Amino acid sequence: MKNTQITTSSHAQMNAPLNLTGQFLIATPMQRGDAFDRTVIYVCEHNDNGALGIVVNRASEIVLSEVLVKLEVADEDAIQVSPRARDAVLLGGPVQTERGFVLHSPFKEYAATIKINDRLGLTSSRDVLEAIAQGQGPEHMILALGYAGWGAGQLEAEIARNAWLNVAASEHVLFETLPRERYSQAMRLLGFDAVMLSEQTGRA
Repeated sequence: MKNTQITTSSHAQMNAPLNLTGQFLIATPMQRGDAFDRTVIYVCEHNDNGALGIVVNRASEIVLSEVLVKLEVADEDAIQVSPRARDAVLLGGPVQTERGFVLHSPFKEYAATIKINDRLGLTSSRDVLEAIAQGQGPEHMILALGYAGWGAGQLEAEIARNAWLNVAASEHVLFETLPRERYSQAMRLLGFDAVMLSEQTGRA
């Protein structure tokens, strides 16, 4: 996969092949009431075969320590002292919701890792959780259950229907803001507040 990151902060240009790897997708009001209403998705992979992303602004009621204990990669007493013990596990999307996916920085290759760019990776193997439990995990991370996926041309078609806005992702928004704040913060990357978004929002 060619990981060419789009640097424009405006919407996708439909007159050229899209590669939205490393960008935020922001749901428009066209998706109000459906599964992706007011979601922000970080695109981890996008190529001719389709796209894969993680919803980054929907927190579950599960915290990281519960997952590590359930998978028996950490002792309950030991993990409770970790500063990440109470981190919320995110609802990453409707596909493979029983699997965990760790979006992390800096990039490091584990047993099953997608390289997003030189700084970020997405890992679905157990070894990254073991490293986290031992205090040797990545500096920044998000654990999500499930992911959002699109077949070939599907995401492009949704963008053409104005279902999504896109903007170059910010690692500050991704790792240093609360999940509930990421929608409004992602919108600000486009230069306006979420309340300004209307049914008529289109592409620049």
